[in-house]
Amino acid sequence: MTDLYVGVDVSKEYLDVATSDGTSLRVSNDEAGQQQLVARFSAPAPTLVLMEATGGLERELAAQLSAAGIALRIVNARHVRHFAKATGLLAKTDRLDAEALVRFAQTLKPEPRPIAPEQTVALQALIVRRRQLVEMLGMERNRLRTAHRGVRKSLQASIRWLEKRLAEVDGDIDGALRECGAWREKVELLESVPGIARVISVSLLAGLPELGELNRHQISALAGVAPFNRDSGNWRGRRSIYGGRSLVRSALYMAALVGARHNPVLKAFYQRLRQAGKPGKVALTACMRKLLVILNTMLKTGQPWRIQVVAEA
Repeated sequence: MTDLYVGVDVSKEYLDVATSDGTSLRVSNDEAGQQQLVARFSAPAPTLVLMEATGGLERELAAQLSAAGIALRIVNARHVRHFAKATGLLAKTDRLDAEALVRFAQTLKPEPRPIAPEQTVALQALIVRRRQLVEMLGMERNRLRTAHRGVRKSLQASIRWLEKRLAEVDGDIDGALRECGAWREKVELLESVPGIARVISVSLLAGLPELGELNRHQISALAGVAPFNRDSGNWRGRRSIYGGRSLVRSALYMAALVGARHNPVLKAFYQRLRQAGKPGKVALTACMRKLLVILNTMLKTGQPWRIQVVAEA
């Protein structure tokens, strides 16, 4: 039986579909259109349905396809676009994007990957919302410092409102952890590490649910803290990190920043790198990677912070 690959380009209004057998169609991106695609690809099921991450527009269709047992993979849109350009597909329309997804799947044959459980998606949304509120709160407080007295009252009211919303989101996060025992156990493990607080631990678990399931090299690359070589012939370029998940990197950065001062293992590691002549930013990035590997080992073994766990990592 010939493998059948399906590419679905998701937009706000439509779902453009292309298949490796040459057929294509467009349906509306609503419940009726999504059910039509699920019915079409339920029997016989395709080898893989490939979609791009589009900021949440793909979520409903992905959930329905996954519930129907259809093999699914959601990929980074940038990767597909680079692939399309490399194969000479420079034009860009919804139909062509769906065809590019099919060619991507046929060539690279990515493994199906289950979508995140609803609890994980909800926690991710809460963490993102918390970060938005913190950013807005910081901007309003900065404005208040130099504001004219005519607008200070308005700014103060806005700050009080944002503080109240932030407290509510923190309460929602705690409530979500109480409802999910597995999440609570993982959070407690991470919080046993000096320098890891509640917000950091939840951010890492929500943004990197693969934590504890991959090896040290895979988890570092996935988070975007693995240095990549830039060499050519006899020339040796500077190693640098690239890609990854911004939410996870932000959480790791804050944890490493605190850990380089208060975590005995990270502090000694950071100071050793600095004494060896490494720039502060390079040393801190190395601390981020070391901390991530330690956390990955802890979740994999189910052991809280101990020097023995650090040594194994």
